[in-house]
Amino acid sequence: MKMTAGELYNPADDELYTLRTKAHKLCMMYNALYDTDEEERSKILRELLPYSSHDAYFQGQIFFDYGINIHIGKNFYANFGTTILDICPVTIGDNVMLGTYVSLVTPMHPFRWQERNIKTDENGNIFALEYGKPITIGSNCWLASNVTVIGGVTIGEGCVIGAGSIVTRDIPAGVLAAGNPCRVIKAIK
Repeated sequence: MKMTAGELYNPADDELYTLRTKAHKLCMMYNALYDTDEEERSKILRELLPYSSHDAYFQGQIFFDYGINIHIGKNFYANFGTTILDICPVTIGDNVMLGTYVSLVTPMHPFRWQERNIKTDENGNIFALEYGKPITIGSNCWLASNVTVIGGVTIGEGCVIGAGSIVTRDIPAGVLAAGNPCRVIKAIK
């Protein structure tokens, strides 16, 4: 599929629209439940994230594009407001924690206006071409509140990413990194 291969594609495609609509509905259902509705929340997450550990915990207010391109390891925790736009694979290791309002965004848009401008397909659907780049987060990482990770980034094992950081480049294992753009501050010893 062009989308997960990182090629330009039309997101208004009928199959993609159906998959995205299903994921958005499941997110809305999850967001409407209380923490005490554990069984219902688990059932929704198993359907929404079929390739992820079944012990992944999301505090609430989740927003995913598809869910099926997200792969989460064991002992995962995400606080309020997690957004994962998974048009490409998002791979998260074991023992990862996300603070409030963390965004993992794989979609990219062309720089050339000839490719980027709004188009209309043969069915009258309006769309803009896009492509994606995968995101990988190693095990034992903590991304603090309001971190945004852009497509194409790998965060190495054992990292801490400071609050409000915009991660636009790979971060090596075992460091504290922060800022906009995110930069290595120091090794974690």
